[in-house]
Amino acid sequence: MDEKLDMSRQCVLVAQKTNRILGCFKSSMASRSGEVILPLCSALVRPHLESCVQHRKDTELLEQAQRRATKMIQGLEHLSYDERLRELGLFSLEKRRLQGDFIEAFQYLKAAYRKEEKNLFSKACCDRTRSNGFKLKEGRFKLDIRQKYFTIRVVKHWNRLPREVVDAPSLETFKARLDGALSNWSS
Repeated sequence: MDEKLDMSRQCVLVAQKTNRILGCFKSSMASRSGEVILPLCSALVRPHLESCVQHRKDTELLEQAQRRATKMIQGLEHLSYDERLRELGLFSLEKRRLQGDFIEAFQYLKAAYRKEEKNLFSKACCDRTRSNGFKLKEGRFKLDIRQKYFTIRVVKHWNRLPREVVDAPSLETFKARLDGALSNWSS
């Protein structure tokens, strides 16, 4: 973190570290198959990429490392990045962050609305629920500072989820349905 509390330097260092790891893979791996590269990237590269606090410009820097990793897999080099992700059953870093946010929100909402205590989220009360039946109320703020807060970030996207996803009876069902919804999701 620098004197302006900017964490972009952290993202640059993470991107450099992941690129060094990928360079080691490339120079030392005899096999470039997905069965070899994908588990290594999941264990050694993705945790670094996901640990970094991301702003829009930093996300692109980190996404380049994931692009490079997916391009290393033999047979997928000619495909576009989105096609490679789809072929491998992966999401972009932005979608993975959103997926994690949704899972946290689902767990919180299921527990909080059973207890009916003070909540982080408030349910929108309206009859017009064309998509999901569990819409959350969006807060309105004059300053941009709160736009990155978890509660604000999630609400905007939560309300776009299909009804069958938010009405899931369990976390496992929610995750499975969420993966299906996110694979068809346009950012």
